[in-house]
Amino acid sequence: MRCRLWLGLAWLLLARAPGAARTPGGPRRPRSYPHLEGDVRWRRLFSSTHFFLRVDPSGLVQGTRWCHSPDSIIEIRSIRVGVVALKAVHTGFFVAMSRRGHLYGSRIYTAHCRFQERIEENGYNTYASLRWRHRGRPMFLALDRRGVPRRGGRTRRHHLSTHFLPVMVS
Repeated sequence: MRCRLWLGLAWLLLARAPGAARTPGGPRRPRSYPHLEGDVRWRRLFSSTHFFLRVDPSGLVQGTRWCHSPDSIIEIRSIRVGVVALKAVHTGFFVAMSRRGHLYGSRIYTAHCRFQERIEENGYNTYASLRWRHRGRPMFLALDRRGVPRRGGRTRRHHLSTHFLPVMVS
């Protein structure tokens, strides 16, 4: 009986040792997702306000209801885990956000073109500027109900205008 007690106590101490398998109350191990870095996806970003995000040949970012517009095909390139760059395939412009929260198309890739991608509970994605914040809050990519981009300082994560559904290109 004593032997079993000692074995049980030794097993319990070894299980809580550093480097041992995670227990429900213990600290989380850091996760590594190197397979997600550099991933490239071609999608149409469909807003919950019923517009597809597009960048026209002049670099203007706006929404369109026409689902077969060649300007609406967006290349979503993963820079690192959770950070993406959005590039219009047909026009070659990157979607970028200015300090004041205005969306525009940029021919060259800069820090203004990086967005933090987050999958929301409703299955939609939100894209927040990685570089700029407004009064400490993230500024999101958003299309209003007329298909016009909203300024980043007026957007929040829970607004439906910031939710985009990546639709596969057929």
